[in-house]
Amino acid sequence: MRRFLLLYATQKGQAKAIAEEIHEQAAAHGFSADLHCISESDEYDLNTETAPVVVVVSTTGTGDPPDTARKFVKDIHDKTLPADFFAHLRYGLLGLGDSEYTYFCNGGKVIDKRLQELGARHFYDTGHADDCVGLELVVEPWIAGLWTALTKHFKSSGGQEEMNGALPSASNTLLKPEMLHMESQIELLRLDDSRGRDSEVLEQGEVNRSDSSTSVKELEPSLVRSIPPLSQASLSIPALPPEYLQVHLRESLGQEESQESVTSLDPVFQVPISKAIQLTADDAIKTTLLLELDISTTGFSYQPGDAFNVICPNSDSEVHSLLQRLQLADQREHRVFLEIKADTKKKGAVLPQHVPEGRSLQFILTWCLEIRSIPKKAFVRALADYTSDSAEKRRLQELCSKQGASDYALYVRDAAACLLDLLLAFPSCHPPLGLLLEHLPKLQPRPYSCASSGLCHPDKLRFVFNIVEFPKSEAVVLRRGVCTGWLATLADPLLQPNTEASQADNREDWAPKVSISPRAVNSFHLPSDHSAPVIMVGPGTGIAPFIGFLQHREKLQEQHPDGSFGAMWLFFGCRHKDRDYLFREELQHFLARGILTHLKVSFSRETPVGEAAALAKYVQDNLQLHSQELARLLLEEDGCIYVCGDAKNMAKDVNDALAEIISREAGVDKLEAMKTLATLKEEKRYLQDIWS
Repeated sequence: MRRFLLLYATQKGQAKAIAEEIHEQAAAHGFSADLHCISESDEYDLNTETAPVVVVVSTTGTGDPPDTARKFVKDIHDKTLPADFFAHLRYGLLGLGDSEYTYFCNGGKVIDKRLQELGARHFYDTGHADDCVGLELVVEPWIAGLWTALTKHFKSSGGQEEMNGALPSASNTLLKPEMLHMESQIELLRLDDSRGRDSEVLEQGEVNRSDSSTSVKELEPSLVRSIPPLSQASLSIPALPPEYLQVHLRESLGQEESQESVTSLDPVFQVPISKAIQLTADDAIKTTLLLELDISTTGFSYQPGDAFNVICPNSDSEVHSLLQRLQLADQREHRVFLEIKADTKKKGAVLPQHVPEGRSLQFILTWCLEIRSIPKKAFVRALADYTSDSAEKRRLQELCSKQGASDYALYVRDAAACLLDLLLAFPSCHPPLGLLLEHLPKLQPRPYSCASSGLCHPDKLRFVFNIVEFPKSEAVVLRRGVCTGWLATLADPLLQPNTEASQADNREDWAPKVSISPRAVNSFHLPSDHSAPVIMVGPGTGIAPFIGFLQHREKLQEQHPDGSFGAMWLFFGCRHKDRDYLFREELQHFLARGILTHLKVSFSRETPVGEAAALAKYVQDNLQLHSQELARLLLEEDGCIYVCGDAKNMAKDVNDALAEIISREAGVDKLEAMKTLATLKEEKRYLQDIWS
């Protein structure tokens, strides 16, 4: 068996799941994969590795490698390493990212670039998968081409790697995924029939002859039905993932359950909500809340600009609906115990670490599993096998097939359909509980930016959020965001009008509580040199960390009246002046006191009054209007620029505006301007806290 080393660096589990898929397929293609998390440095040694290496790397934050790769990245960036340190390595790398962020797939790119600098060479071209349009669009053909690339790598070295580590020259071993998919299919034909159910081709006529009289041409396509040519096509569907979990439900002895230990995060603090304020008018398009947490009895500390995690549950009503649909409502209090099936064909199967033993079924569905997650194609494929109605089964097979990729994108991924949506849409689908526990990922904590300073609000932590609402579609019901909907419900009894005048009465005995944990240290902080100019760009709730900045600066200036403090510019944007102008009074206060030296506000839905207002619909427009001043602050006065908010449009548009400003004001071309921005980022003078 030809061996290769398979490493993954994951933040939320996607890279791990893809690596496990590669691991599953390896044997069927005549390979043996040693699978390890990249953080498990005691399990592998790249310094002496002679086999080819395959790496799957995700990206987190605004372009950082995942937490599990931090030590690895630090180690390989040791400046004392010689340029030929990894000259013996041949590798292929698959990066995961989201093109809504400026630094797309940067986690993988950082590792890829450094391995190259240390002498390692590709045996297979790097793939960059985009979660914005669907990871599978790159992941599936990349994996399909991997087997031919590995085969050619071993052939070119005479099959000697297993014995003496001889390596091929790099002259003609680099292969591109798009060139290899067909070769991969041909290669499969040369293998023994050990591949089992790696793929199936289904003829439409084999599935549902009884419904031939139904005229689907008259129906519109949807989640539950297709139209020609898909409805009449032969389907290539993915391999059926081997099941591996055996579930035992045991009656509860009546013991109480706490939320403790539902997360691997450490430390976790349970704190009461001491204040809740609605920052927007009732007729605003989005409802924005500010919550204040009392951290006085904890060891939790933070700086303005930090972010923290909120550990949240799934909606009670959705958990109840899921239990009802699974016909497990009467067993919701039963304790769940798992073991690996003795006859499983899944290699290296392990129990999911995010499912604690001996907890109730309701607890696990509420606190441990991301039941809102969009089902991957492998999950849809598995659900099809538990669907008795032939038309419903066919449709699920279409959604996970190569031919149905656009339908999957439109009706599942883009519609944010979840498991419950599929189960309600396909009533004859009755999956076992074990299948759900195998495929539903861990319920992730939600990050929020701190919107306060401990100098201004001792023992308090504030944060701001929009209550997320997902529109209803044919198959997806109207829902609030998992965390924001829960927080809004908790805050409702404390909700006050948009005023700082009234403090919540002493209700700590019944105040709702939330569990929070600190996030990894970041650099989104005010400059240590107080005299450095600060430019803040934060439309909508992106203003949150800058309120903390301004509160902090106000207290520092009170404490050091003779100190030298740089200018502070804020570019804020919202839709309407009288509906969603967040922190309006506070900003006017900071402006009047000279803490905030320049406040530039854009109103995207207001009728513009005056030429400047007409030109400044969004924050990036206002940046352009102050091009000369901003270029001077950044290029001549060592200023720092901070951007917080939406990654999908705003962050890209702001980045483009900055590049245009530098190009115009410094008299350089666009490429040189982009290099200048990259330098500012490296110097921690261009910082982003963005989300999709």
